[in-house]
Amino acid sequence: MTSSQELIPRHAESLVKEALTDTRVVLVNGARQAGKSTLSRLTLANSPGSVMRLLDDPATLLSAQTDPKSFVEHTGLMVIDEIQLVPELLSPIKLAVDQNPEPGQYLLTGSSRVLGLRSLPDALPGRMEVIELWPFSQGELSGGPDRFVDAAFAHGPGIDYSSTLKRRDYLERMVAGGYPEAVKRAPKRRAAFFDSYLSALIERDVMEVAHIQQRGEMLRLLSLLSSRAGGLLVPGTLANQTTLTRPTIVRYLEVLSAVFLIKSVPAWAPGLTQRTIATPKLAFVDTAIACHLINQDVNRLSEPDGAAGAMMENFVLMELARQLTWSEERGQLYHFRTRKQAEVDAVIETPDGRVIAIEVKAGATVRAEDLKGLRLLAESLGDRFIGGYVFYTGQQTLPMGDKIRAVPLEALWQLAP
Repeated sequence: MTSSQELIPRHAESLVKEALTDTRVVLVNGARQAGKSTLSRLTLANSPGSVMRLLDDPATLLSAQTDPKSFVEHTGLMVIDEIQLVPELLSPIKLAVDQNPEPGQYLLTGSSRVLGLRSLPDALPGRMEVIELWPFSQGELSGGPDRFVDAAFAHGPGIDYSSTLKRRDYLERMVAGGYPEAVKRAPKRRAAFFDSYLSALIERDVMEVAHIQQRGEMLRLLSLLSSRAGGLLVPGTLANQTTLTRPTIVRYLEVLSAVFLIKSVPAWAPGLTQRTIATPKLAFVDTAIACHLINQDVNRLSEPDGAAGAMMENFVLMELARQLTWSEERGQLYHFRTRKQAEVDAVIETPDGRVIAIEVKAGATVRAEDLKGLRLLAESLGDRFIGGYVFYTGQQTLPMGDKIRAVPLEALWQLAP
């Protein structure tokens, strides 16, 4: 990362600082090269007497493997980067924090879902808080508040936003993505980064998590998945289009989720009389990687048969997923679809049952059929339905019926309650 990018504020930084004030161990989990090490160094700078251990360093890794107990002994805050490389450290960390209940002793980072490590269930539950760090959000990149979720629950259809951005501006953001190294590169150089990133991810993290040896099969599956971004995730269908069995597909999908490359968005079960489809939806954590895998740049996405619609839906789903890690509202992200083909791209429900719903359109116009799913939810949920929104590439907020608004996509990262 360049010095200017290191100074881009991360929403997760305040979450980490807050957690260290009352929690013994804090884990920052997220994709490789999403900025976890930089975030850790910023935290370290505000903690006198702290120390950082980088397990990517061969000598440090050998020390951790040889003498885990002595490795974790310290006073003050210790940061251990890439903890999944030596999961044996978790037991001595547990012993240390059991003997000393003071908060803020360890800050761990991991590039795969450390919670899936077999050694963890007996190690740190109740002693550790997990904070997910995603690649840069659009608000972080542009200085926006990234609070649409909170604004929507606070104001419902009363939100209003005007934008100067046009469709191509959004497509350029999608193909740039949020990885710090990719964002700073010129478009022609991003492809080299993504090729290198995917190769290293498969050869390092995928092998570490699941000991998968068929590199070619994984690459072919990734290519197939990228063409289905924003669509339903059906392992049986994927198996029919590959030489892989359904159990192998399921295992590979779990691994790709564990290394933060893809995310499964569950179906929402509203308790309506209509039968819903329980199949989850597939999203790539970074839309730029999906665009790279299908070999579509801004110009190709813009063509009539380009993948702008699917990629924009993926883009919105992952911006919402990022926001939900720091929003005041404790919402869960779903999608909604009935067997009669009424659907909504994103549904967010709070623990008390309030719901907002979002449809995504890659064009600057909204049609009546785009509102079908939103109207169904509004009629069925009554007062639980706070608002429905069609994100589109137009520039004005427009009323589309009771509690439903068409909103410029930029509002997703520029609105605040």
